[in-house]
Amino acid sequence: MSQPTSQPPTDPRALRNALGRFATGIAVVTAIDPDGHPIGLTVNSFSAVSLQPALVLWCLDNRSVNLEAFRKASHHAINILAADQQDISNRFATWPTDRFAGLDWQAGIGGAPVIAGSCASFEVFNETAHPGGDHTIFVGRVERFSENADAAPLLFHAGQYRLLAARQAD
Repeated sequence: MSQPTSQPPTDPRALRNALGRFATGIAVVTAIDPDGHPIGLTVNSFSAVSLQPALVLWCLDNRSVNLEAFRKASHHAINILAADQQDISNRFATWPTDRFAGLDWQAGIGGAPVIAGSCASFEVFNETAHPGGDHTIFVGRVERFSENADAAPLLFHAGQYRLLAARQAD
């Protein structure tokens, strides 16, 4: 096994590669824009913050065309994707004309789209947004959630989608 090489964070690509060594789940964050249209994007920057009160966070690149719409939205839905929803992850990570065309979803609190078949969905009040370098950190207060305990999560590691390995019997 090779020894890791320490370096300062001056090479953004090398830093991104190192950060990619942390396996994450994949979520699609959705909301309703000021014109009443559904918006959404794929993120892997989702995290629990607090249980009391129930707070979660996610981050959005400051260059996103949807930044102001997410800032103004009263609520967001954070949809944790299941292993069989890789196509949804790809759809919301690119710019097709209508990301919601043919997608099975329901309006949640504040109209935020809740995507059917997800491992879990969190409907959150848009509590606050904080500057965080080249991203904005959104903190949301969970008002309602659902869970599909039988669904395996879609994971991302080292620039690729991954699946959980089946646990071996002891």
